[in-house]
Amino acid sequence: MIWQTLGGIGLFLLGMTLMTDGLKALAGPALRAVLSRFISGPISGIGWGAGITALVQSSSATTITTIGFASAGLLTFPQAIGVIFGANLGTTSTSWIVALLGFEFSISRYVEPLIFIGVLCKLLAKDRLAALGMTLAGFGVLFVGLAALQEGMSGLSEHVTPASFPPATLLGIFGLVGIGVVMTVVLQSSSAAVAMTLAALHTGTINLDQAAGLVIGQNVGTCVKAALIAIGAPTAGRRTAFAHIGFNVITALLALPMIPVMVRVADWATQNIQGGADTVALATFHTVFNVVGVLVLLPLIGPFSRLIERLAPAGEMPEIDRLDPALADVPGVALDAVRTTLGATTVALGAGIHARLTQHGRTPPRVLEQARAAVDRSRSVLAAIGTQPASSHDVAEQTSLVHALDHIESLIDAAAEPTPVHTRLTGPHGTGAHAKLTEALTLAHDPLHADPDRAGAMSREIAEQRRNGRAGAIEQAAQGVITPHTSAERIEALRWCDRVAYHLWRSIAHLSRQQPEAAAQREPNASES
Repeated sequence: MIWQTLGGIGLFLLGMTLMTDGLKALAGPALRAVLSRFISGPISGIGWGAGITALVQSSSATTITTIGFASAGLLTFPQAIGVIFGANLGTTSTSWIVALLGFEFSISRYVEPLIFIGVLCKLLAKDRLAALGMTLAGFGVLFVGLAALQEGMSGLSEHVTPASFPPATLLGIFGLVGIGVVMTVVLQSSSAAVAMTLAALHTGTINLDQAAGLVIGQNVGTCVKAALIAIGAPTAGRRTAFAHIGFNVITALLALPMIPVMVRVADWATQNIQGGADTVALATFHTVFNVVGVLVLLPLIGPFSRLIERLAPAGEMPEIDRLDPALADVPGVALDAVRTTLGATTVALGAGIHARLTQHGRTPPRVLEQARAAVDRSRSVLAAIGTQPASSHDVAEQTSLVHALDHIESLIDAAAEPTPVHTRLTGPHGTGAHAKLTEALTLAHDPLHADPDRAGAMSREIAEQRRNGRAGAIEQAAQGVITPHTSAERIEALRWCDRVAYHLWRSIAHLSRQQPEAAAQREPNASES
């Protein structure tokens, strides 16, 4: 009985994982589009957050996407909090799926065909059809696990009764909440913990009041994982974790004294739906107390968000801070965040290099330090994305960003060179290269929207200046007009301009908002020809 119950939990978790991964792959582009375009305030954030989470069956996918857009400035923090509240509300859809399809309506006859069709699609198809197959297979495995869990619980009900658990008294409720927290922490899934509670309720192992206490604890149990994520996380991750913890703790405190009333209301509301089925009543209670939490906190989102911003202030390097490693779970969002970070890094490097040319200075060490840190963090995130299932578009975009990283590193090296370039760009070709590079650096003001063709044309002009200037400097040295040392300095300065222009062009080509496949087309480095 115990092993059957544990096996059922394992199959349920496996099914949830497969189904969630498939749904995320199917809905990934739509999820990003909705969160970036249609959220205008906290209320719309709550609605879309709940809807998307119910669709993809993963509050973490919704939350991680929200972190990415909040970090990139596409969502304000109050809007992001609305999405987080909605995601918590959307997770209650799992209890409805389990209560209705798992216990009230038998779909066992469809489970095996679903798994078979799903596995075939996963093995034989690609992209969206493969993701659909994984979703179907996961859905089927989930209910196989639920059936095993129900059967195991039926055997346990002969030995375990409601009297075996704390009663639904004031002190007993706190004990039940504690058990619920432990269940979520051990299973690492509030959905699995709720499914186990529903199975126990369905078999009579616990009663409705006890199940309500467990479900509240299972909601609070997700805070433990959030707290662990907050340790060492970037600013956006810490703020999201604090918002999640705050919502669940406040909601639990509101629900605890209301358990008798809310359970009775939920029970009454289900009388005409399923003849008073306790599992449906518990699903109703699960949704109701989360709705109450949203309604109470909605008017307070402004003060709530300001409190969290004080608890988790922004770091000194916001460009790096936006790259939360957890974003890798949603590749499209992570790629957007990396692109934004590398764009900001290119802007800073362009300004530093421009200062060297026009103000006869050096690139500030702080700029170089932040640029190197941004490149290192971006590379780590891209490496983590490589372990996730991704669409062909995401793979092409990731390839383009890896190219951009290489060129930005070369820009950092050029910006860090201590050689005084401005004093050596003399003569017609030197001044021409200086002027053209100064013009090219204006494109670095907005590399995500700059014209790669224009940058390429400027790079080729500077390469031509280098070739002609090199020939001229060598000829002047041979004629004794300048010393060989001065000739070498002029040639090196021209090569430096050529390198900067080339790597700036290729960085813009790979970062600009065009098709990654087009951006990935490379041309020979003029400085190497």
